[in-house]
This record gives sequence, structure tokens and C-alpha cells, in this order.
Amino acid sequence: MGAAAQLRSKRLLRSMLNLLAIVCAIVLLVPWVLYPAVMRVLGALFHGRAASQGNRTSPLVSIVIATRELPEAIAARISNCLASNYPPDRLEVVVVVDPTGPPASLFSALIADPRVTVIQAEGTGGKAASLNTGMTVARGEIVVLTDTHQQFVPDAVRELVSSLEADATFGAVSGSLEIPATGRWNSPLGWYWKLERRLREDEATIHSSVGVSGSVYAIRRERWVPLAPGLLLDDLYVPMRVVLAGYRVGFARHAVAYDLRETSPQQEYQRKVRTLTGNLQLMAWLPEVLLPFRNPIWLQFVCHKILRLLTPYALMGLTLWATVRATSVLAPSGKLGLLAGVLALVLWLGLERGRLAKEVRLVLAWLVLLQTAPVTAAVNGLRGRWNVWH
Repeated sequence: MGAAAQLRSKRLLRSMLNLLAIVCAIVLLVPWVLYPAVMRVLGALFHGRAASQGNRTSPLVSIVIATRELPEAIAARISNCLASNYPPDRLEVVVVVDPTGPPASLFSALIADPRVTVIQAEGTGGKAASLNTGMTVARGEIVVLTDTHQQFVPDAVRELVSSLEADATFGAVSGSLEIPATGRWNSPLGWYWKLERRLREDEATIHSSVGVSGSVYAIRRERWVPLAPGLLLDDLYVPMRVVLAGYRVGFARHAVAYDLRETSPQQEYQRKVRTLTGNLQLMAWLPEVLLPFRNPIWLQFVCHKILRLLTPYALMGLTLWATVRATSVLAPSGKLGLLAGVLALVLWLGLERGRLAKEVRLVLAWLVLLQTAPVTAAVNGLRGRWNVWH
């Protein structure tokens, strides 16, 4: 190959790498920077729009808890739900215990309240099947769904109901999950959830929140559609079915549920794999969400759910581009070794020196978790492996 041909090949390779870098940068900027910024601006503009008025009454509310936890934890959760400042005679709690959980008969000595019903789910099907069972028992016009380990603030149920009753276009309303900074790992996790809550609230102001918090959300009973056994994410499937039916999904910022558990990177990784696998399962089981003429929040769904799945691949593409560029610039001048030495020194200092070491390890753990989980989820999706509960 002549010199001219080699030069053309290098230029072509450089152009392809530059194009790759541009595409990767767009894939990163749109879901993580541009889309939240646009939603923030539009959310501020739409914030004051008038809402249609519903019946300002106190409809019968059923709180449904699907669980497989120990009786003491479930009893504490029931007590918290009954402590809501919603009218006591308009509130009931339905607990559906998974077949793998404790026998429902164990609760008779722990719970002595006629407003509480504890039943045992039958067969298989996981949380989705338990929720279906709970919905057949619940009598409320509005159903609040929650998990075992969170705690409602006293106003949570009232705020969810008020949001639904204030706007007849809402078929479901999400509450706000808050994760206090109880530990080094939970601090960045809490920051992430704070940004996520802000985005969901802006989405709901414009049209609908893309997803709800599974630990605190409410739905009108007539908008409920039975879940397929083995469904991973009721908190994404349920609201998307509501949207596809022509209704909106709201966000009630004062309907707060606190999660005080101290989670480890491994636990958060497992949760992230499950939720991201659930995103892919939703697209496989409910393909209408991918059609812009069927899904009124199609663009939001693409930016919030689909493009985020491409983050690790975009980062790999930018890393490849940066490596090639650094090599082409520094290698001829003999400074490549110097750069490698500086980077190695910085990494060593970060990993070995006291408090800085802990902070660096935390950041690295987050980076590995956030970028490995989507890859694992993609493998699960390609294999049709939906049984990822841990």
C-alpha cells in the first residue's frame, strides 16, 4: 500500500472515530442532560395550568401490599398504613403473602383490626400474581400499592387520593420515594433519586410520569388491568397501560414514602439489573409503547427508558475514541508513557490514601454498577430470561 493510500485510510479511520464520538456523545447527552433540562423548562411553563376538578370526597381506599417478608416486618408496615390521617372508616389494608412467605395464619395474633385482610397467594407468578389476587379482594374505588420496607408519611394516602380526585384525566398517580443519606453508599443513591423525582414530576406536569414508584402509587380501580404472571415491573407496566388507555399518570410530591434501609453496592446492582431487565420485558410484552402513534408519551419513553440503556456502549465508544486520539497525539512526542504514569499515580493515591480512597472507591463502585447492570439486563433480554428476582 502506497503512502497516499495509507494516508487516505488513516483519514477515513479518523473520520469514522470522530463520527462514533459524536454519536456516543449525543446518546449520553440526550437522556442525561438535554432531556431533563427540556423537561425542567417545560415543567415550569406548564406548572400553573388549571386542572379539571374531580369529586372532593373521601372514596374508599384499599392499600394492597404484596409481600413475602417476616410477620413482624409486615405487621409494622400495616400499622404505618393504618396510621394515615385518611378517614379510618374509608381505609382498608389487604396483605397478600407470597407462597414462599410465612403462612397467613401467623398474622391473627399480630393484627387485630377489622380493616385488615391477610391472605395467602396461591401457585406461582411472583409479585404480579399476588397483586392480581389482592385486587380481587380490595373493595376500594382507589387502590394504593406499596411494598413492605417503606414507611408512609401521615399525609401520603390523602395526597395520592387528592391528586386523583383533583384531575379526572389522571388514571394513576405516583408518590415520592425518598432515600435519606443514612450511609456512604446511600448518599449518592439519594442524590440520584432526587434527580429522578424531579424529572418524573416535570413529566407528569406536561403529560404523564414515565413510570411510578412501586412503593407508593395509586390507581383508579377501573383503570386496573390484570398483570401477566412473571411481570417484573408493575410500576412501569401499570402506568404505561394507563397512558395507552388515554389517561394520564400524575405525580404527588407530598405523598412521601421513606426507605430507611442501608443498601450495599451488590444489592443495588441486583435491583438495577431487575429494573432494567423489566424495561426490556415491557417492550417485549407491551410493544405498543414503541409505537409513536399509539403511545402519547413516546418521545419521553424513548429518552427516559430506552436511551439510558445505551449508556455503557456510548461510554465505551468515547473511551475508544479518547484512547486512539491520545495515542496519536502523545505517542510521536514520547509523552504517552508520562501520561500513563500520571494516571497510575492518581489512581494509586485515590485508592490508598485515607478518606480520598473511600470516596474514589465509592465512585468507582457506582460507575461499575451503573454500566454493568444495563449490559447484564441486555443479555437477559436477548435470552428472554425474565426470572431475575433475588
